[in-house]
Amino acid sequence: AWARDAFAKSRDVLPQGVPYRRHIGIYAYRAGFLHDFVAWGPCWLEDTECLEQLRALYNGVRIHVADALEAPAAGVDTAEDLERVRHLLGA
Repeated sequence: AWARDAFAKSRDVLPQGVPYRRHIGIYAYRAGFLHDFVAWGPCWLEDTECLEQLRALYNGVRIHVADALEAPAAGVDTAEDLERVRHLLGA
């Protein structure tokens, strides 16, 4: 069961005892959908949760979600992460 309230309080600290999954975020769109998506503009739920997928769901679009078959590599989300990757690549 999805415990939405447990996550709504903070995006930085996960509550104890609540199962979670890591979001990888691989998207594929058709051009027509992107035109609609932009025209809709953000909905209140997207603004509240900072998740653009909620705009599609709010407007009645079905989305597909799947579990990854392998654990994803570390992300590059901060300046420190970028430095780490540059060092690894010898850049």
